[in-house]
Amino acid sequence: MSQGTRVLAAESSGVSAWTKTAKVEALLPDGSPKRYFLKCASGRGARPLCEGEYHSALAIDQVVPQMVPKAAGWGQYRDGEAEIYFYLSDFHDLDLSAPPEPVNFTAQIAELHKNGTSPNGMFGFPVPTVIGILEHTVTWEKSWAKSFTHLLKDVLRYDTETNGPWLELEAASNQLIDVVIPRLLGVLQSDGREIKPALIHGDLWEQNIGVDMETGETVVFDPGSTYAHNEMEFGTWRCSWAFHFKNPVYMRMYQRHIEPSEPAEEWDDRNRLYSLHPYLTDSAGHPGSTSRAM
Repeated sequence: MSQGTRVLAAESSGVSAWTKTAKVEALLPDGSPKRYFLKCASGRGARPLCEGEYHSALAIDQVVPQMVPKAAGWGQYRDGEAEIYFYLSDFHDLDLSAPPEPVNFTAQIAELHKNGTSPNGMFGFPVPTVIGILEHTVTWEKSWAKSFTHLLKDVLRYDTETNGPWLELEAASNQLIDVVIPRLLGVLQSDGREIKPALIHGDLWEQNIGVDMETGETVVFDPGSTYAHNEMEFGTWRCSWAFHFKNPVYMRMYQRHIEPSEPAEEWDDRNRLYSLHPYLTDSAGHPGSTSRAM
């Protein structure tokens, strides 16, 4: 908030498993009213959650303005012995039940992927980001296969911490890391093929998307971005909890703007691989989740 802004009221708004969220009514220094969305977190993952969302929202807004609520700031304070981190953005009154209109929505996602270019041409992100409370390893890498391996190892480790060891899963994971990822993702950057690191939202599923009740425009929120292979964005669309995005019209409209990477015939295999990341993220965040068996 700018200096001189006066807070008039705050009330609980939204539902979150990991944070406390509120709508803040404020009066700007020039006397105009302003509504903010406030998210507060403590404990594991709190700083990368708030700092990461701030930088993710800034990066997305620079490429596709108004696609995400405009970020206002992030920071920390103490409440007794507890260290609290917060994220502040513009408030939007959203209808979370309405499906996004396929043509315009997928055009926006494609614009983000096309024009959200990595600052150094590498895969990664300038600051740690999270999905839920689970922090990503986003160190800069030239190899997408190596970058995705970091991300997959993260969620495998978190899943084991939450649910305990599972020898069969460990064996399958080793096969994925040692054989499948080098084969499916390594080929994207071999034999003259190239892929450009693209800015992705990182958690693009139906509960992070709403329709603005005032403008009718689609708004996405809760980003945990990284510069990645653009197709990773759609792993969660394959998951069992997807509903709107199960409709093939969304992918068909998106691929009018960005065709599958070569080898194109392996798009579905890559999508299946990318879906393991959200499945394991869900399993790691929810003990006993059936996602672990997927």
